[in-house]
Amino acid sequence: MSRQLATHRPPALKAWLGLLVVLGPVLLVSMDGSILFLAMPRISQALSPTADQALWILDSYGFAVGSLLIAFGAIGDRYGRLRLLMIGTTAFGISSAIAAFAPSAELLILARALMGVAGATLLPSALAVLSELFADPRRRAQAIGIFAAAFAAGFAIGPVFGGVLLERFWWGAIFLINLPVVALFLVFAPMVLREVRASRPGGVDALSVVTSAAGLLLTIYALKHLAAEGVDLVPALLGVVGPGLLVWFAVRQRTLEHPLIDFSLFRDRVFTVAIVTGLLPLAAWSASAYLAGVYLQSVLGLPVLDAALLALPGAAVLILTCVVTPFVVDRIGKRTALVTSHFSIATGLLFLLPAAVTGGAGWYVASTVVAGLGYGISFSVVADTAVGAVPADRAGAAGAIAETSNEIGNALGIALLGSLAVLVFRLQGPELAPTLEETLQLPSLAHAAAEQAKAAFVTGLHVVAAVAAVLHAALGVLALRWLAR
Repeated sequence: MSRQLATHRPPALKAWLGLLVVLGPVLLVSMDGSILFLAMPRISQALSPTADQALWILDSYGFAVGSLLIAFGAIGDRYGRLRLLMIGTTAFGISSAIAAFAPSAELLILARALMGVAGATLLPSALAVLSELFADPRRRAQAIGIFAAAFAAGFAIGPVFGGVLLERFWWGAIFLINLPVVALFLVFAPMVLREVRASRPGGVDALSVVTSAAGLLLTIYALKHLAAEGVDLVPALLGVVGPGLLVWFAVRQRTLEHPLIDFSLFRDRVFTVAIVTGLLPLAAWSASAYLAGVYLQSVLGLPVLDAALLALPGAAVLILTCVVTPFVVDRIGKRTALVTSHFSIATGLLFLLPAAVTGGAGWYVASTVVAGLGYGISFSVVADTAVGAVPADRAGAAGAIAETSNEIGNALGIALLGSLAVLVFRLQGPELAPTLEETLQLPSLAHAAAEQAKAAFVTGLHVVAAVAAVLHAALGVLALRWLAR
């Protein structure tokens, strides 16, 4: 029996080499979720997107990933995870090249959406391949911790890489860095990874895929439009249709033999809190990172590289926390880890409140360091909980739930909390343009109007930070009440 098992398990060295190869696409997908934060002022100057287009440049990627992760997790289970990884990585490289040379905001949005579709093929398959490489639960937990650290590192160092590139090249260079990693993966993946399929694959319900994607897009479009432009009939109707489609999607999953989302997993309270922990921290992180990038450059006037370097302390804390969390959780338990995660993030977000028009870079650094501890814990706990809670033949779909919570959280942070900041700016700004960048680019802008615009933006940053902090504190309290010691 032991010999049979040994023939199906890769040697230890090959398993760790496989992990190293898989981390390349994982870094690309997560970096791409954050690398635009510091680049948006440059892109706004080059392509002159509207306020709505600027948010879609940031969001189209995240929503494409989040809408399709579950579907591609099931497709990978059925048709082969390595095959899907190869196809997705190739498509990611091609769409990255299109984005780098996009001459208009519309084409950049389309390219970002295509990158999101490709990215949706990578994450669930990569996590499932790791589960197959590391059969031993302890080794698998370590591998998933490294996976989560790489995913978190991509989010954290994306702005830093972007800042370094933007200091020397045009904005499109932030997409071209994907191409060497794509090439290396396509060369080495067939050597160290083997094809993996589920033993009893099921079909993929196309109607569920369309319904979930349409429900998300319609809901977010309506919220964005209402925040930026005010109340209008069509967005208001879409704001009703979108949530309706999402409710119908959830009801439909309970009737399918092979649902895209197995809602029975959420009967476990630890699993439920962990998945919500995957969504909310990414929402807070993406919104605060985007708004802070604009704040550092457009309000405080820092060069893009200086703004990027300020993110390094928080990035270091986040990455280190991801690495050590799997070892610490064995001693303190998931309950303590989840509670610590939410209260750390809430405290870090509150450190943004003293930031002002005249200064606040130090408060930003303190915020990223304290919140980075919570973000790192959340990334590690979510992935390990999702994969460990299901049979091996559902690893792709389960991993997709965990990564979907991250990607949807990332997109919702920009869409919902970003729209909240836009709303505050529209109500308190000088009413000359819908965003701070557009206002500051107006010719012959009066000094008083510029200061009013900056003050309105900072107020929006404060409101977003406060709302996100309250939500995290509430979820921390819920974890204390729900979860057993």
